[in-house]
Amino acid sequence: MNGKIKYEFSEKPWQHASPGGWYFVSLPKEMAKEIRTSLKSEEEGWGRLKAVAKVGKSDWKTAIWFDTKANTYLLPLKAEIRKKEGIEIDKELHVIIWL
Repeated sequence: MNGKIKYEFSEKPWQHASPGGWYFVSLPKEMAKEIRTSLKSEEEGWGRLKAVAKVGKSDWKTAIWFDTKANTYLLPLKAEIRKKEGIEIDKELHVIIWL
């Protein structure tokens, strides 16, 4: 993978409340704090950090976004990945990201 640092975690995905809202998985807060401390200087607009994510057998280029309300980074889950990996809301998901 292109990323330099590997992070691995398990969390439940959720859907944004807006109609047709995006699906996300929130990074654990301690992990987000560590990432923000060491990589904040690399963030682009709106707290965006480029990343490569892997769920199941699928990996894709993406970005994580810092959400100030939740005080953590959010990883958007594309429809294509959700479908391919059978991702469901409230069903724990194992995620690997490289930043």
